[in-house]
Amino acid sequence: MTNAAITLEQKYCASNYQPLPVVLCKGQGVWLWDEEGRRYMDMMSAYSAVSFGHSHPQLIAALTSQAQKLAVTSRAFYSDRLGPFLQTLCELTGMARALPMNSGAEAVETALKAARKWGHKVKGIADNRARIIVCKGNFGGRTTTIVGFSSEAQYRDGFGPFDGGFDTIPFGDAAALEAAITPETAAFLVEPIQGEGGIVMPPDGYLKQCRDICTRHNVLLICDEVQTGLARTGRLLACDHEQIRPDGLVLGKALGGGLLPVSAFLAREDVMRVFTPGDHGSTFGGNPLAAAVGLAALQLLRDGALAANAERMGQRLRDGLRAIAHPAIRQVRGRGLLIGMELDPALISAKLFCERLMQEGILSKETHETVVRFAPPLIIDADQIDVALQAIRQTFLTFTEPAREPAL
Repeated sequence: MTNAAITLEQKYCASNYQPLPVVLCKGQGVWLWDEEGRRYMDMMSAYSAVSFGHSHPQLIAALTSQAQKLAVTSRAFYSDRLGPFLQTLCELTGMARALPMNSGAEAVETALKAARKWGHKVKGIADNRARIIVCKGNFGGRTTTIVGFSSEAQYRDGFGPFDGGFDTIPFGDAAALEAAITPETAAFLVEPIQGEGGIVMPPDGYLKQCRDICTRHNVLLICDEVQTGLARTGRLLACDHEQIRPDGLVLGKALGGGLLPVSAFLAREDVMRVFTPGDHGSTFGGNPLAAAVGLAALQLLRDGALAANAERMGQRLRDGLRAIAHPAIRQVRGRGLLIGMELDPALISAKLFCERLMQEGILSKETHETVVRFAPPLIIDADQIDVALQAIRQTFLTFTEPAREPAL
């Protein structure tokens, strides 16, 4: 059956992914099962979308209850679900207003439109002249505008012509940000940790420096927390580690509880005020079903327990990975339960490592060819972390390399 399912998908689906050869059919908590009944630990969480674990009972209850009453109307009408969802979202994040969308890419596009219009209407930049600064190694989605400012050649190959209006600087370099700002700069769009870029961490204090620079130059600081937001890094927002508040915030993935695509762009009042009826919209954005699930997801975060668990379990996982001390491990890095293990490709391919790790009952995927991602559901416990570490150690043994000093 597994081979048949893979063959069928390969026959009819565009080849835009290269999945591991496993056919999944059930999920519960941190576990997934294939068609043959084999159990795997999910160490990827659908790129952080399944932060609450699979089939979370509170989220399933919210989904089924709302689906039986009202699912989609479009925002041509008010609904009784959207207001409470957005109120909770704004109160938790400290932002003034939110604009609901579906995918993370849609929310990033919304942020770009808001920044450009704010730059023209509020800051006074000439029409069609507003520029946005981005970082090398960024990943905001797959739309033509977003891949147009990507530094990854494959994401751009054959998809031009591109939009323009973006200036690229090195990630983690606050001095480069200040040097790149001109009178036509409207915003700086940045991920607090670059997820798809390889779980790349900036220097300590980087976001605070960026906050100060943007404030001095009247430039919007927009943080893309689609992957890092909602307790993934051990705080509600990755921005919270440096106690800064951006002017704009992009959320997604975990906001849908692992059940639906739910995203939002949040911003301060004067930024959001640039939108007027007809400027921007989405048929499904903010639908009652999504709002009900999103609200239930936020309620799971209110007491801070999941963020605290991500902090503790992330430290346990990082310490355990560093203790493996295999010569192929170049670095273990990350924050909370967003962790990257960088491998020396001359010794071990990250892709091959993930394939062998699957044989040990752990599912994850490489990023940027050299980094193995570990981002399990935030509900994972210490015993499960230890099970994962044992499987990772066993996977390294299959490569029969000697030990060395622990990675930094």
